[in-house]
Amino acid sequence: MSRKTTNQKAWLFVLPVVVLVAFNALIPLMTVVNYSVQETFGNNVFFFEGVKWFEEVLHSERFHASLLRQLTFTSIILIIEIPLGVAIALTMPRKGPWVSVCLVLMALPLLIPWNVVGAMWNIFALPDIGLLGKTLNSMGFDYDYTQQPLSAWFTVILMDVWHWTSLVVLLAYAGVSSIPEAYYQAAKIDGASSWAIIRYIELPKMKRVLTIAILLRFMDSFMIYTEPFVLTGGGPGNTTTFLSIDLVKIALGQFDLGPAAAMSLIYFMIILLLCWLFYTLMMKDEEK
Repeated sequence: MSRKTTNQKAWLFVLPVVVLVAFNALIPLMTVVNYSVQETFGNNVFFFEGVKWFEEVLHSERFHASLLRQLTFTSIILIIEIPLGVAIALTMPRKGPWVSVCLVLMALPLLIPWNVVGAMWNIFALPDIGLLGKTLNSMGFDYDYTQQPLSAWFTVILMDVWHWTSLVVLLAYAGVSSIPEAYYQAAKIDGASSWAIIRYIELPKMKRVLTIAILLRFMDSFMIYTEPFVLTGGGPGNTTTFLSIDLVKIALGQFDLGPAAAMSLIYFMIILLLCWLFYTLMMKDEEK
């Protein structure tokens, strides 16, 4: 009886990439860890502080407020973009020349750089000359995202929905396009309604891609920085100062490297924990 041997030489081709990624990830991470447990007064002289900065961040009302704003923003984004992206994907054509047209149109917002998106919406939403701002004010709405917190939140959310719903659409469309035609034929024979097809065939078959979409959108929205910073600068006041913006203010604006490093590590652990929680909850029945 012959034993099958496994050739592991393929790992030699992957090894340079693994080493490069590890090098680019570990060195910055260890630098942040180093700053998070030390204090410096300049001249490259450091003093060990232990977990002082972590305790300071965790007990800081500023951090709690930023975290609450971040969780609120991310929750709203997921609630809007996931169902909207799935709905658009289900209405897109599966065959014919319009498929390519729809896919290209869906991909266009994703090709625009983040800082350009913020600059575009900054002009687009200006209350006096912007198309969005002037239209809303002419309709009787009191809209000014530079002065009103509610208007600022509305604009930031609308901008993110416009920019990133396409990602959910493309992933959901890929998932629904991979469903074999036999499922639809069986549903037609059984007389299933359109809602029944969506509920019992399309949504279950899209579970894996929707899991990826939720994880990607959660991580992206939780780490959002460029778009709201260019659009509102975190204002008015601290209304749209999310965790990432607050972290940059502490690190570069105040140059408090210790608290900023500790906050970035806490930030990283929160994202890691919530991603694991999302994935576990969505995939818990997969083996069954």
